[in-house]
Amino acid sequence: MDIVLRAAFAFAFIFFLTRIVGRRELSSLEPFDLIMLIVLGDLVQQGVTQSDYSVTGLVLAAGTIALMQVLVSYLSFRFRRLQPLLNGEPIVLVDDGRLLERNLARERLTREEVLEQARQNQIGSFDEIRLAILETSGQISFITKQ
Repeated sequence: MDIVLRAAFAFAFIFFLTRIVGRRELSSLEPFDLIMLIVLGDLVQQGVTQSDYSVTGLVLAAGTIALMQVLVSYLSFRFRRLQPLLNGEPIVLVDDGRLLERNLARERLTREEVLEQARQNQIGSFDEIRLAILETSGQISFITKQ
C-alpha cells in the first residue's frame, strides 16, 4: 500500500510541476531539458519504490500512475468545468496583427519566439496574422488574414 500512496503522490506532484513549468518549455525540449527529464524520472522512481525492485512493486507503481492518468482524463471529459484546470486553455498571442504582450508575458514567450514560429509557417510579419494561439500542447497555431 505504501508504494501505491507514493505513486499517487508522485503523479500529483509531476502533474502540478508540469502545470507550473508551462506549455512553452514542454513543447521545445532542448538537450539539457531532456537530460533533466531523465534525471527527474530516476529521482521519482527512487522516491516511489524506495529500492523495491520486485515485480509487485513495479506493477503497483505503474498501475497506480496509469489509473491516476485515466482518472484525470475521465474527470476532464466528464466534468467540463475541470477542463481548464486539468488540460489548460488555448491562449491568444496575436489578435488581428497586434501582439498581446500580457499573454506573452504570462507564458514567458518573447516576440522573437512567436516570429520564429510564424516564419516556420511561411508567415513574414504580424500584419499577416489574424490570430496566433498557443495551444494546450505548446504549439502555436496561426490563422492568417485572407
